Amino acid sequence: MPGPYDFAMNQYDTSLEGRRALVTGGGSGIGAAITTILRQAGAEVRVCDLDPATTPDYRCDVSDDEAVASMFRSLDTDLGGLDVCVNNVGIAGPTGPVEDMDPQQFDRCLQINVGSTFRIVRHAVPRFRAAGQGSIVNISSTAGHLGYPLRSPYAASKWAIEGLTATWAMELGRFDIRANCIAPGTVSGPRMQGVIDREAESMGVEPAAVKAGYEDQVSMRSFVDASDIAATAAFLCSDAARFINGQVISVDGNTETLRTNWSDDRRSSHGIEF
Repeated sequence: MPGPYDFAMNQYDTSLEGRRALVTGGGSGIGAAITTILRQAGAEVRVCDLDPATTPDYRCDVSDDEAVASMFRSLDTDLGGLDVCVNNVGIAGPTGPVEDMDPQQFDRCLQINVGSTFRIVRHAVPRFRAAGQGSIVNISSTAGHLGYPLRSPYAASKWAIEGLTATWAMELGRFDIRANCIAPGTVSGPRMQGVIDREAESMGVEPAAVKAGYEDQVSMRSFVDASDIAATAAFLCSDAARFINGQVISVDGNTETLRTNWSDDRRSSHGIEF
């Protein structure tokens, strides 16, 4: 006799078999990890990236309206529709105090990080509605809900992405289209190692000391791996997450602050890029 908590396991399947997915910035880093795990889960995935060295399916500047429209026309031919989009494209933007910030660089960071997310979703939604469902996964950052000294444009763009996620969840939920957001912490890899190396050189200290400063920001005292971000993305796209909507999921070991042990003034004076 069934118990009170018996349920149909197939409703909570993490398989993505038969799903059609687009991953922006999917040629390297977190995007490549997400692409890999979505394919392992059974999805048919197409990757767009601006870097030809990553051999993307579509080489596309997702901050450009016509380029995005053209890519979606190609996607319609290739996949016949869309069920999942992961908005991973983003740039770090300039570093420095607000009074020294170049307005054009500020605008460019928001154009790419926020504008590209808007443009992709604008084209994805009609295809989701045609499919009868859809899943949007936006990539934010712990900087999307914490202050980030000397990183005004980056922080602004990530706060905006979290706001768009909540808005689209409300707007699209009635059509069985879900919008969620992943906020990675400090992700290990070549990009972060470059940050550490540049900061260590400017400060005249060992890279290990700088790395320890970043680890001290996190309750678990560790960086995140791109595969952890990818696993969360795959889950959010699956039926197992069918009632998760409008959420920001932090995958970061609990970031307590975005201030390192090095003073902001010293970091700024050396023009360190993140």
